[in-house]
Formats: sequence, C-alpha cells, structure tokens
Amino acid sequence: MSRPVSRVLTLLELLQAGGVRSVAELAERLGVAERTVRRYVDHLVDLDVPVESVRGRYGGYRLAPGHRMPPLMLTDDEALAVLLGLVAGRRTGITAAAGTAGETAAAKVRRVLPERLRHRLDAVLDSLTFTSAPAGAAESTAAAAPEAAVLLPVADAVRHHRPLAIRYTGGSGERTVYPYGLVAHAGRWYVTGRDLSAGADRTFRLDRIHGARVLPGTFAPPPGPGPAERVLTALATAPYRHEVTVRVRGTAEEIRARLPGSVAVVVAADGEGDGEGEGEGWCRVEIRAELLDWLPGLLASLDRPFVVERPDELRGLVADLANRLMDAARGTPPPRD
Repeated sequence: MSRPVSRVLTLLELLQAGGVRSVAELAERLGVAERTVRRYVDHLVDLDVPVESVRGRYGGYRLAPGHRMPPLMLTDDEALAVLLGLVAGRRTGITAAAGTAGETAAAKVRRVLPERLRHRLDAVLDSLTFTSAPAGAAESTAAAAPEAAVLLPVADAVRHHRPLAIRYTGGSGERTVYPYGLVAHAGRWYVTGRDLSAGADRTFRLDRIHGARVLPGTFAPPPGPGPAERVLTALATAPYRHEVTVRVRGTAEEIRARLPGSVAVVVAADGEGDGEGEGEGWCRVEIRAELLDWLPGLLASLDRPFVVERPDELRGLVADLANRLMDAARGTPPPRD
C-alpha cells in the first residue's frame, strides 16, 4: 500500500474515534501539512465517506451520519472485542432476538480482517470454553477483560498444545505452563494447565498475566475433566479461612443445580448411595468460605435435609437462623438491643 493511501486510511481511523478533530491535530498525527489533510479529506468524500466540515474556533472535521456506513478500521484489540462480544452474546442468549444477525455480523468482521489476525482470532474462538449454560446467570463478577497481547498467544498455545511462558502477578520470574484450556467464567478469563515450576495443575486469571509467549515444542493434554470443570473445581477448592463439609440428602444433579460449581464440590457420600440413581441417597458437599454468615441461608434454600459435619461454628449459625425464622412465623417481635 502506498504511503498516501495508508495515510488516508489512518485519517479515516482517527475520524471514526468520534468528535471533531482540528486540522492542526490531524496534520500532527499524520505527519503532513494542513493542506495535505484537506486533500486527504477530499479523497474520503470521493469515496462516499460522509466527512463533515465544522467551522469556527473549535472547528475541524468529523464523520457525519449518512445512509452508508463508512469502512471500519479496527485495531487488533477492537476486532477481538467485537468478535468475542458477538460470540458471548450468542452463547448467553443476549443476542438471541436478533436471529442470525450475530452470526452474519461476525462473519463480515472476520472477512475483512488481515489473514494474520483472522487466524489468531480463530484460535481464541476455537479454544474458548464457557462454564455456564447459555441462559444461566447463577453468578456475576466484575468483568476483567484480558489484553489481546495476552489472550492471543494463550489461545494459540492452547489450540496447538504448545508450552507457554507467562509472568504472573505476585510471582517471581517466568513460569512455564502446559495450557489445557481457555475458560470464560462469570466475567473473568482463565487458563488452566500444568505449572512446570510448581509441578502441579494450576488455574491462572488472564487479567493477572503481564506477559505471555508461546515456546517451542508440543505436549499431550492429559485425560480427565475438561477445562471448564477444572476451573470450577479450582475456584471451589481455593484456600479460604473455613473448610465446610455438609451432607445433603438428594441426587447430585439436584444439588449441583442449586450450588454453582465454583462455590461447592458435590460428591456421593460413601456407603449411602450414589445420589444419582434409583433410591435417593446422600451427597457430601464441600465449600471453602472466608465468612460463614451467608451459608445458613444457602443451605436452607436447598429445601433438602442436611447435616453439618464441620465446622461447629456453622451449626450455631444454622440454629440461630432457625430460631429467627420460628420467631418470624409466630409473629414474635425481635428482642431490643
């Protein structure tokens, strides 16, 4: 591409950012004279791009609304954000009302991307796993979007089973990881894999990775749980102040439907039925929590018989909740402080 054409496209990208841009500002950004900026604007107008001239002290140029959408100039980060937004919207059911519009929009964006970027974005989409069902909204977390400079190499390493070198918040130096999968969960992004430095499986948040690069070689992913299940288990078993164990009567499927996988680990209690088949048995529920005050209400919401195995403090909180509910049912006013 010749330099004048490249600068014309750069001008279009600057105008698409919105607002009025002065001739002096555009000339400085493009590295050309103000007269050349006006000539570039004429080129855009000849291409039916609706560029509008604004007069006055704070005048300049801006894109005016028109019947035709001007060509989009997306950076790598912008293209990644658009495609992931369309995929996530379709996956969660947000864009379901638009029918196939989301799919056709994603196809159009992909079609105009440079081949280099298109392949890298395909790696993200092919390696991405969601933890929740399409319409599920069991949990919500403040979104922490990863940088494209981290997400793209991580996705490439996952897709091609290649080692990955990362720098992680709170760590010292680089870690070498065999990445098993890329997972989106409750507004956050995770990569789960084998941390060779620690000699154990680990889960890393992408927004806490400061640098990522793909290393030579390949590895074979191990059999067993999928990436989403690995991430949920890692979140549910993260070290917290309290380790809670509760036995709940019911099938594992029923209990898991009420307790998100990132909150609790549900397993069949030994010798008391598998909790899955005929003849309802008991399941053991393990929860890690920093505070216990929210657990009595959660356990009551299960609407199932349960027995608190540990800690003793939780039994007292459950009893306190039961007494308050009995007082409320009887219409007994609460005691004054």
